[in-house]
Amino acid sequence: MPIQFSKKPGLVAYLTAGDPDLATTRDIALAAIDNGADVIELGVPFSDPLADGPVIQRASERAVARGVRLSDVLGVARELRKARPQCGIVMFSYLNPVIRMGLRSFCAAAKEAGADGVLLTDMIVEEADEYLAEMQANDLAPVFLAAPTSPDARLKAIAERSKGFVYAISRVGITGTQQNLADDAEQLVGRLRAFTSAAGLPIALGFGISNAEHVRTVGKFADAAVIGSALVALIEKSTPAEAPVAIGNFIAGLRV
Repeated sequence: MPIQFSKKPGLVAYLTAGDPDLATTRDIALAAIDNGADVIELGVPFSDPLADGPVIQRASERAVARGVRLSDVLGVARELRKARPQCGIVMFSYLNPVIRMGLRSFCAAAKEAGADGVLLTDMIVEEADEYLAEMQANDLAPVFLAAPTSPDARLKAIAERSKGFVYAISRVGITGTQQNLADDAEQLVGRLRAFTSAAGLPIALGFGISNAEHVRTVGKFADAAVIGSALVALIEKSTPAEAPVAIGNFIAGLRV
């Protein structure tokens, strides 16, 4: 079932769970939801986050050093679901931690924790049959990444197998903030629309979105904007006591 966004564009907020600590991650997520985030992507820290830029890499390294595990992140999801029943929750992870837990066990645990969907950054749609079967069995929405370099046949496969939304990558490369959105971002969303419109599947655009102007631009052609590195960088500069307020104010400012 597609994840619903209350406004256009919707806001998807990515957080590296456990940075600076699990309790603060929960409080930051609550502040983000209360100030306009429709979906929280709970990032599972991983020791080798190759798809991420230096900001998220450092956050992941800090969380891993504190011993944060996938089971801990599921615990945060469970707390968020109880505290904010209406929010969207997506578990965001590399494949390795999921394989260590076991695919079937993970999907069952994610459902029990109240997650709506899962995004595995290195799960490719061509090899996802077992994953998709377990996701369907637990009524979880798979979210796949779509890149500007993907041919139309691959975009069609991604659209057909995604259920929550499609995560369109605004540019090729690692995550991180940037001054301007890539020119091919709008073209990619347009190409995806040919395959998502019939099912009413939303398209969220991420990689590099970091301010209100970016969000307004995204709203002209996509359904939601994904904010990641900008939030994680702000958390890195804040004390645990300051971070929830700082993130709440930042999210609220994206709607201005």
